[in-house]
Amino acid sequence: MRVAIVGVGSLGTIIGALISQAGKQIDLVDAYQEHVDALNQHGATVTGSLDLNVPVKAYTLDQMTGTYDLVFLLTKQTTNKETLTRLLPHLDANSAVCTLQNGIPEYGVAEIIGKERTFGGTVGFGATWQKPGISALTSSYEATKAFAFEIGEMDGAVRPRLQIAQEYLECVGKTEVRTDLIGIRYTKVLVNSTFSGMSAALGCTFGDVLNDPKAMACLAMVADECIKVAHAHGVRLVHMLGADLESLELRDASDIPSKMPLYRKTWGAHTALKASMLQDLEKGRDTEINYINGLICEKGRERHVPTPFNDKIVELVTEAQNRRGVNDFSYLSRFDDLLETYASALPNQRAW
Repeated sequence: MRVAIVGVGSLGTIIGALISQAGKQIDLVDAYQEHVDALNQHGATVTGSLDLNVPVKAYTLDQMTGTYDLVFLLTKQTTNKETLTRLLPHLDANSAVCTLQNGIPEYGVAEIIGKERTFGGTVGFGATWQKPGISALTSSYEATKAFAFEIGEMDGAVRPRLQIAQEYLECVGKTEVRTDLIGIRYTKVLVNSTFSGMSAALGCTFGDVLNDPKAMACLAMVADECIKVAHAHGVRLVHMLGADLESLELRDASDIPSKMPLYRKTWGAHTALKASMLQDLEKGRDTEINYINGLICEKGRERHVPTPFNDKIVELVTEAQNRRGVNDFSYLSRFDDLLETYASALPNQRAW
């Protein structure tokens, strides 16, 4: 069994370290030569809520040889066409790619490598890339162990390759095989569009958003839009992070205060996390905004569901991306007009 992680950034470094520590064969493949060199010379180092250093084998795509039975794909979706085209010579008819990317990437991956070789899943913890060879686990280790991954097939079938992937990913934390992958995907889009979207738009941590009532009012509207878009496409959200995220749907803005305890309970363990999109902005790179909040906007337009708060996040992150800069928390004022319009049902609009 030959297995690889392709895209060894913040998450991939930690996943590769823990799988390697468990004694399983796993090749770490990344486009960044300096990172590959550091991994080979000094091992994969994990900081933050976990202190770990593990010897690993790392390669660039150009250094890959032979074929792989299973590949975990963790690159940004913005690079999928180039990355998967270069990966094709290393896949045979029985190979499989498990995409652990954000958004709903399975359809795009399948277009390049074939639906029969594609399955996927979501990641339930967060990390921040520090420097070559080093990544920080920014979710608590307890939360990581409890809610690491949920994986499944596009058609809901349960195939043997799911069990193989599960055995590898269980080295990191609990990995649940599901038959409702698309429901999981929409749910993870909600998870990412809310705190990751606001973190990227405002240049802050999840905790900064969680501790600001006005930011949380906006975030509650972002979540509501995602749920309504999913329902318009005939998809129900699933339990994730130990919570029923369907319950975050709003009848109107007056429901917002009642949702805050669930947000705090569910995301309280992730306050130190900084969105990977914000990390991209800090490095002057393009983000995955069009595959996260932008996906909600696109799917909303398909079913005539308005998504003004997600539209605003896309606007703010795209502005920062185009100028190769980072916004700050003062950009929260850019939501004021929307709040005045959509939160008018609140007993006290200035509660935040």
